[in-house]
Amino acid sequence: MNRIGTDESGKGDYFGPLVAAAAYVELKDEEFLKSIGVRDSKKISDKKIHEIADEIRKNIKHDIVRINPEKYNKLYSKFGNLNVLLAWAHARAIENLLKKVKCQTVISDQFGDEKYLREKLMEEGRKINLIQRPRAEEDLAVAAASILARDSYLKGLKELGEKHGIKLPKGATHVEETGGRFISENGVEKLNQIAKTHFKTTEKIKTFIA
Repeated sequence: MNRIGTDESGKGDYFGPLVAAAAYVELKDEEFLKSIGVRDSKKISDKKIHEIADEIRKNIKHDIVRINPEKYNKLYSKFGNLNVLLAWAHARAIENLLKKVKCQTVISDQFGDEKYLREKLMEEGRKINLIQRPRAEEDLAVAAASILARDSYLKGLKELGEKHGIKLPKGATHVEETGGRFISENGVEKLNQIAKTHFKTTEKIKTFIA
């Protein structure tokens, strides 16, 4: 079955962007994807993620929506709900890809009530057969999207660190020291340039430097 798979990266990471990706996979692409090692990105090293993502970008039609922290924080303030923000990002990637390919089926990981994503889809997206399910990364199209999203997240995290002269860690634990150092050097008002400030981690960081 020809389908679009979507997935995201960065939603649980305090620093760096949120990325949603969509990949269009036809039956003829499946052996190629298996041959380059496509599977759930959480099971692949960062170095290998970059290598596989390069091959996917060259051979598979796709779209990537990267939302850097400043925009993420504005959108979170607007939506007030992470699942709604995720749905918005997934919907943008799907709609952008549907401008490049004709496809009736989209498979997405189930990150919240299905209505969130359906409500954020626009005219083209509302015509599709949307399948949301747990462990959707078992599907090759979703796995390819997960790798594209993770690759873009890692690159975005590195670029933000280089821009601000600080090495930004992944994840949401053991990040207080980095955040405290950044605030000490730049001021708390600039934290929204590198971090998802609605995380409870923000309050911990303020305590860390108090």
